[in-house]
Parts: sequence; structure tokens; C-alpha cells
Amino acid sequence: MLLARYATPFCCTVGHVHVASAAQSEIRITLEVTVALVNDIASDELDARTTLDANGFPRASNASNASVQRLGQRLVALSPLVSSLPDLDDPTAMRRVNEELTELPISPSIVDHDAVGPHLHWTPSTATFDDQVVSDILMALALELVENGTIRFGRCAADGCERLFYDGTRNRSRRFCDDARCASRTHTADHRARRASERSA
Repeated sequence: MLLARYATPFCCTVGHVHVASAAQSEIRITLEVTVALVNDIASDELDARTTLDANGFPRASNASNASVQRLGQRLVALSPLVSSLPDLDDPTAMRRVNEELTELPISPSIVDHDAVGPHLHWTPSTATFDDQVVSDILMALALELVENGTIRFGRCAADGCERLFYDGTRNRSRRFCDDARCASRTHTADHRARRASERSA
């Protein structure tokens, strides 16, 4: 997996704060970045290298231009599947992810480097950057579907916004995408509607 250096090494509940396992943290971060990339594709703003590098993905800064270009093409091809997850039932989503997994050069291994502790790599060290990233994305999707189904994938509730989000909250309470204007605009409209209703009453 891609982001072991950001992951916490254990799982427990302290007061009201839930600390996820390393694997859970990696899956969550990978899925959040995947959703961001798909949103960028939808708005014609994809810059895979910058987004992945900013989120700590190894090799993003020095991957070859050819591999980054291939990755962009593969992300575009994968985006309809990710975009449809909020609308798919679990068996359909699992079937479609399985179809994608059959195309991957996956060779899982346990590795321990950079003082992050043992963690999984889905691809061999010789894998191209685009193979590595796509494998990590699809394996994160597969593990998420096994654990939670599609319930944590959503579409922004703001009027006129179709951006996706991955809801990592414990009670699945998220309603809006990462654009803060969507939540603000909706809350303002709701507040004005309530005020108008109170005045008319």
C-alpha cells in the first residue's frame, strides 16, 4: 500500500477519539485521494503527479513523464467506476472491481522500510509507477467494499454540485465534498429558509 508512513500503528478508542489501524488509515487516505483525482478529471483539472506527491505517495515526484501520462489515461478509464459507486449496490460494485483486478500485475509482499513498520506492497519493486498507483487504488476499493460496501461513497448534497466524497466519519455523517463553499452555501440557504418560515408563521 502507498501511505504507510502516515498510518497509525494500532487501533483503539481513547475517550471519544478512534485511532485506526495502519491498514485502515492507508485505505482511507488512498480512497480520499482517489476521489479527489476523479473529481479533478470531471472538472478537467487532473494533475496526478502534484496531487499524489502532495499526499505523500512514494515515487510521485520522480516518476517518468511517460508513466505519469499512462497513469492519467488509466485514471480517466477508471473514473466512471469510481463515480458510479454512490449509486451501485454492493454486489454490482464488487463485480466491477473484480473485473478491473484481473488486469493487474499484483504480487503482494510484506515490507519494512523507512522506519514505518511492516506493511503491504501490492506490486513488486520493479512495477511501473502507474501499475503501482492503480493497484493500490483498486486494492483499497476492494478492501473497502469487503468491509463496508459502497455506503461510504457519496455525492455532494449542495445544489448544482456533483462532486464525490469518501465519508471516513465514524457515523457516516458527511454530506458535502471538499469544496467548503458547498457546505457554506447550503447552510446559508437553509438558515434563510428557516428565517423566512418563522417570519411567515
